[in-house]
Amino acid sequence: MACSVAVTNSPVFSPSSSLFCKTSVSSPETLTRHHHVSSPSSPSSPFRLRLPKSLTGLRPCKEGPASSSSSSSSSAAAAAASASASSPTVLKRKRPARLDIPIASLSFPAPVPVGEGCREAVEDERDGYYSVYCKRGRREAMEDRYSAVVDLQGDHKQAFFGIFDGHGGAKAAEFAAQNLKNNILDEVVRRGDDEIEESVKHGYLNTDSDFLKEDLRGGSCCVTALIRNGKLVVSNAGDCRAVMSRGGIAKALTSDHRPSREDEKSRIEKLDGYVDCYHGVWRIQGSLAVSRGIGDRHLKQWVTAEPETKILAIQPDYEFLILASDGLWDKVTNQEAVEISRPFCIGVDEPDPLFACKKLVDLSVSRGSTDDISVMLIQLGQYI
Repeated sequence: MACSVAVTNSPVFSPSSSLFCKTSVSSPETLTRHHHVSSPSSPSSPFRLRLPKSLTGLRPCKEGPASSSSSSSSSAAAAAASASASSPTVLKRKRPARLDIPIASLSFPAPVPVGEGCREAVEDERDGYYSVYCKRGRREAMEDRYSAVVDLQGDHKQAFFGIFDGHGGAKAAEFAAQNLKNNILDEVVRRGDDEIEESVKHGYLNTDSDFLKEDLRGGSCCVTALIRNGKLVVSNAGDCRAVMSRGGIAKALTSDHRPSREDEKSRIEKLDGYVDCYHGVWRIQGSLAVSRGIGDRHLKQWVTAEPETKILAIQPDYEFLILASDGLWDKVTNQEAVEISRPFCIGVDEPDPLFACKKLVDLSVSRGSTDDISVMLIQLGQYI
């Protein structure tokens, strides 16, 4: 059985060191700055501005013994004393209090070269079966994960694929990528193929329950495809999406779970929750922009892990399946995704579905996406 799963602490997704160098806050070193105690300050700066103003807080200069370091210094002091004999007492500015500022508060993050430990993208494929390309957005660390298992249970006509889009960290996405497939298969073995939709449902719910027991933060949207006995079983919880090309026509196999969906909004309100629009985005309790997924302990009363599932018998004109996170679908339509991918997958001597995945990611980025983007393309002709 060939398996490719994004694992915890993978160097691809979990850099061994931060993308930026930062000085330790606990460093004993400090920078010293002097400021006038009555000078105005900028609210966004640790420094105070020194502006010209009349002298205040002054005190008479006390007499002290003349320096004996040199005769020239003594002469200069005497001349100064003589010149000031007929003028008011010379005043000396009071020494301002010292301002100690930790170096860490002044440090600016310096980027380090991107190497093997902190790559911005990852790609994987098995010729004729699947290709996947994941690209990090503007976050310091990638929160998307994927899972791909072919030759499932020793049968080359069985496979499992998944895209997992984490939020609030990558822990939930990692957990789902590692455990959801096994939880679904355990249920399939226990219930049989006649109850495969129930098996998938309980596989999702069990994965969610197990994750919550780990007392970890964050959550994850999921979209999965189980191929078994000539059937395509597609499920989702959240806004990751599955789109199939059927003779060049895009067919969405999932529906995004967002609070703006009327049925989802109604479900949440019946559970004494509320949905409101904040800066143009509908959110649960003013917080989360998806209504289903793994994790999200603080909103679990309203955010269910129960998936919606569609089961299809694979037909000859089922060309390929695209699984992707919302980083793609927020910028690229279903039909665009199919039309861009198809020339690299269908009717060519040397298909290059991995290049198609990259083209889709690049298109989304060119249209302004700053999110993590993961795209998986599965050749359905292998499973007829």
